[in-house]
Order: sequence, then structure tokens, then C-alpha cells
Amino acid sequence: MTVKELRLVVTADDYDEAVAFYRDVLGLPERASYSSENGRVVILEVERATLEIADPGQADFIDEVEVGRRVAGKYRVALEVDDSAATTRKLADAGAAVLAEPTRTPWNSLNARLETPGGIQLTLFTDLDLQVNQK
Repeated sequence: MTVKELRLVVTADDYDEAVAFYRDVLGLPERASYSSENGRVVILEVERATLEIADPGQADFIDEVEVGRRVAGKYRVALEVDDSAATTRKLADAGAAVLAEPTRTPWNSLNARLETPGGIQLTLFTDLDLQVNQK
């Protein structure tokens, strides 16, 4: 068996707001969209996806590093971006609530935590080692 794609499916009460936030503000390209009398769905692309599984202790530690206290539920979306500080400002201007400003982590990334329209917790991270190696 081979898994070909990881797809995170989000049910948003305000569909138009969520699509505008992720597609238009965050810049995720649209692969496809479908509508019927039953509803609408859009599929947005990212370059790659991973599935990160953490035990409760590690989840507590990540929240402590990024936010200073436990705030996430069972699920949190993390997106690697070129500049987590600039992206945090851009998403905040578009309606995301900033839970924690970008913070340097022990694993040498700059991480910010937001809550997006629709209530999804989002970590934006920039790999600082990668930035140094690309210069």
C-alpha cells in the first residue's frame, strides 16, 4: 500500500471567509473546486505535506515554547513559510487572531501561533538553519 496524498479537510461555517483567507491571503493555489445543491468545496495546494504525531508531553512542550501555555487541541496545522513574522502580520490583518508572536524555538525555527477564521490553530514556522544555508 502506498499513500499518495495527505489531505486535511476543514469544515468552515463561513466558507467564503475561509476560502478568501487561505487562497487569497495566504496564497494557496486552487487545484479544483466543486459545487452542487448540497454545498461547496475547494481544494488548495501546498508544496508538500507531512503527518506529525506527538505524544501529550511533546504537545505540551511545543505549546509552552510557542505560546507560553497549553492552548492547542488534538489538531493544529503547521505551515512552513519564508518569513513567519511578515506572514503573521499579513494573516492578522486578514482576521486571524495572534496567540503568540514569532518566537525562536529550541529547534532553531521562528514560530508564531494564530487562530484562523473558522477556529483552526495555525503555527507558522521559518527554519532559521535553512535561511542561513540559502544565503
